[in-house]
Amino acid sequence: MNNFIQIITNIASVGACYLIGSLPTGYIAGKWLAGIDLRETGSGSTGATNVFRHVGKGPALVVFIVDVGKGSLAVVLAKALDLGEISQVASGLAALVGHIWPIWLNWKGGKAVATGLGMLLGLSWPVGLASLGIFLTSLSFSRIVSLSSVTAAVSLPLLIFLSSKGSTFSPTFLLVGLLAMAMILWRHRSNIQRLRKGTEPKIGQFK
Repeated sequence: MNNFIQIITNIASVGACYLIGSLPTGYIAGKWLAGIDLRETGSGSTGATNVFRHVGKGPALVVFIVDVGKGSLAVVLAKALDLGEISQVASGLAALVGHIWPIWLNWKGGKAVATGLGMLLGLSWPVGLASLGIFLTSLSFSRIVSLSSVTAAVSLPLLIFLSSKGSTFSPTFLLVGLLAMAMILWRHRSNIQRLRKGTEPKIGQFK
């Protein structure tokens, strides 16, 4: 009976975290504050960068903070339910999937960078902060959000590996890094094509 309850709890956690990740923060900001559908504007993403370009700095900051919170809340919820490492990772990834493919927006959402950061902060705050540092360093030199996001994503598995020491190495945590990297790279595939062509816009280049 206890095993059955544990299974149900794990499934409920993953489902709830998917719904948390699906909260369409950027879409709401676009509709309420600018009367636009971000899915049909600019990059088509509902993330903070598209909000910044088409709604404004303040709303973009709020969207970024909430999206980070979605990823962190998913992991915190799993930990509060006293679930194991695998379930914590699954719950975090569920929030990431919800952000990219939200049920409320016909499966078209953001690019998972902010929510992925929140998930990392929940699972291992040193890795999360290191990833954020790489993103900000790249952004300060390139002024290209997508390039900085891709750079941080690619460095994630290495950061996780370096954060592990001997017996503390977690294959599950490394797996979540690889999966998160793959999802972020896949979601940025059009940006990567523009980066190769040299046509990807920089911050402030145009609205």
